Amino acid sequence: MTQSGDQAFRKSDNMGRWPEMTYGGALSFLRRRYSRDLDGVDLAVMGVPYDSAVTFRSGCRLGPQAVRAASVQLAELLAFPWGFDPFETLGVVDYGDVFLDPHHPDTIAPAIYTAARDIIAGGTKLLSIGGDHSIAYPLIKAHAEKYGPVALVQFDAHCDTWPDDGNRMDHGTMFARAARDGIIDVSRSTQVGLRTYNDSDHGFEILTSPWIHRNGIDAVLDVVRSRAGDAPVYISFDIDGLDPAYAPGTGTPVPGGLASWQALEFIRGLVGLNLIGMDLVEVSPPFDTSEITALAAAHVAHDWICVLAQAAGAVMAPVGRV
Repeated sequence: MTQSGDQAFRKSDNMGRWPEMTYGGALSFLRRRYSRDLDGVDLAVMGVPYDSAVTFRSGCRLGPQAVRAASVQLAELLAFPWGFDPFETLGVVDYGDVFLDPHHPDTIAPAIYTAARDIIAGGTKLLSIGGDHSIAYPLIKAHAEKYGPVALVQFDAHCDTWPDDGNRMDHGTMFARAARDGIIDVSRSTQVGLRTYNDSDHGFEILTSPWIHRNGIDAVLDVVRSRAGDAPVYISFDIDGLDPAYAPGTGTPVPGGLASWQALEFIRGLVGLNLIGMDLVEVSPPFDTSEITALAAAHVAHDWICVLAQAAGAVMAPVGRV
């Protein structure tokens, strides 16, 4: 078998990669092979195509497809700035999308929770691509049942801690519920990039966009590290944490946000934390421009994988001043 092209369905193992045409071939995230066999898999990437919990513009159910398509060039070269191929260190598969029936909304959260629970049960880590931000609740619930209450690091324009009645689930209330249910340890959690108002911080440390612009990413990382300590850290990355100039393709854009370079520096600076899982949400292709939102999302997810590879022993060989 010629080892080039269509590795998403032709490759028989989880390590390394083949040459691909960036403009052709079967699409998967970073060209990883599609598989639900988790034997020897360090990380599974799962799409969660759901957006019926949005409060403004819809379309992020198409996010997983768009982020996969935007990842093609990242599967071509050694990772910047590390200078390594993360898949020489980590076994990574594209798990495909969790199957959801939006016409039975009461089944959505249980389906996401069950899929996540089954993936992480054997030690495989999970990167979930949404979908709207409400999917974070069942994902965190699954992780908390395995690891205990998580230190949440939330990258977002919004607090997502607005009141709910105990039954309501939308993409702006789930972290208030998660804190109330004890699956998030708010004393160790940080919200990064916020620029909308809530009367309560719910115990989270809030680093607003203006504060970050004044103080820089290193100051953000100091706060995140100090609060998280050695706790299990779950990253929930809402693409609207970026300014609409860098991420127009999202449902609730808010001016004044972070630039894509700041987000990438933030993700790259998480080395050393006890990273257990991540979701990346709210990419809405119908509102995107030249795929720049999907590209930013793909780079964030890729760089988080590289952080995991570095922690697992991948050797950096950067070129230039980094």
